[in-house]
Amino acid sequence: MNKKKLVVLSGAGVSAESGINTFRDSGGLWEEYNIMDVASIEGWYKNPELVQKFYNARRAELEKVQPNVAHKILAELEKDFDVEIITQNIDNLHERAGSSNVLHLHGELTKARSSSDPEKIYEIGYRAIEPGEKAEDGSLLRPHVVWFGERVPLIDAAAEKVRHADIFVIVGTSLTVTPASSLVQMMDHNNPVYLIDPHDILYFKTETNTIIIKEKASTGMVSLRKMLLGE
Repeated sequence: MNKKKLVVLSGAGVSAESGINTFRDSGGLWEEYNIMDVASIEGWYKNPELVQKFYNARRAELEKVQPNVAHKILAELEKDFDVEIITQNIDNLHERAGSSNVLHLHGELTKARSSSDPEKIYEIGYRAIEPGEKAEDGSLLRPHVVWFGERVPLIDAAAEKVRHADIFVIVGTSLTVTPASSLVQMMDHNNPVYLIDPHDILYFKTETNTIIIKEKASTGMVSLRKMLLGE
């Protein structure tokens, strides 16, 4: 018997409960940095040393935190569903919780890449990128992160996953970041959509078959599991 395809779009609200701060909760500041100084291509050109310092700190922070209940339930659901996760998060908490099929729309914090060739990607784990450190092609090594002002290379692959979903789950994202927010439009609206977020998300059109679970990610995922498994 084929398992139903459960596609999940996860955002910062999932990892926030593990202790990873989000800039959208603090008025455009992220760890007291202006977001455009550390998460835009212009910021990189202007001050690469500041950007490296910021992401080195995020990497060190990531090493110390653990997956939470939301991450773990998504991994456990693989026993009953064909689970594919599309995440806007750059951390590796989905993988550390045991999820085996994760697409990172906005890159991965534990990787670095050449600043001139996006195909030259390196696993660096939790270590710092040193000032002036270079890739094999001689260009500056940069975080493997999609910044504001850059294209999202995996958006088409993500859209394809959503198109083939039997069930679509949106958890921990306000759907305000494009092009990720456009993924909702790819869903077959005859199939169920579960929205988990403690805030009102005024995005969905009335024709969507949406079940709203107005809770934070961890308790919302507990509720979702009960619904999906008939517990």
